[in-house]
Amino acid sequence: MINDIKKDAETRMEKCVDAFKNNISKVRTGRASPAILDGIVVEYYGTPTPLRQLANVTVEDSRTLKINVFDRSLSQAVEKAIMTSDLGLNPSSAGTDIRVPLPALTEERRKDLIKIVRGEAEQGRVSVRNVRRDANEKLKALLKDKEVSEDEERRAQEEVQKMTDASIKKVDAALADKETELMEF
Repeated sequence: MINDIKKDAETRMEKCVDAFKNNISKVRTGRASPAILDGIVVEYYGTPTPLRQLANVTVEDSRTLKINVFDRSLSQAVEKAIMTSDLGLNPSSAGTDIRVPLPALTEERRKDLIKIVRGEAEQGRVSVRNVRRDANEKLKALLKDKEVSEDEERRAQEEVQKMTDASIKKVDAALADKETELMEF
């Protein structure tokens, strides 16, 4: 019973860390990365469809993304979706491809992005702590129902706390990596 609770908590904490890493991968740095366009949705015959399903996004050079749209008739819709996104990008058609130049980040914009990433990190930490709280409540319920002893419950809570600390360290490490990446010129 206790092992099930611990395993569930561990997998949920891992999902929280992975979700945080996924969220910060979308934050734009000075370098071109196809992940920047992951959140873009294009209207495809009346259905909102992720850009990744409609086109191939590659890195042309360190500051340019190249989008090869599978259905040529969608090029205009893809350009419009990129322009209306909050990424501040201006795509341009070049024959069959769409090129998206990434402007250099100003110092002020870098600091704003770091604030955004720190906010995401705090959300990740809160998510991990919520998983810990849920696991501890389940353990207390087992103790209340006299299914486990007080010692077993206390030991299990300590192990859950260790898992929480490890997950928060992973979030902090990913945050530090992203901050250094954002401050590179």
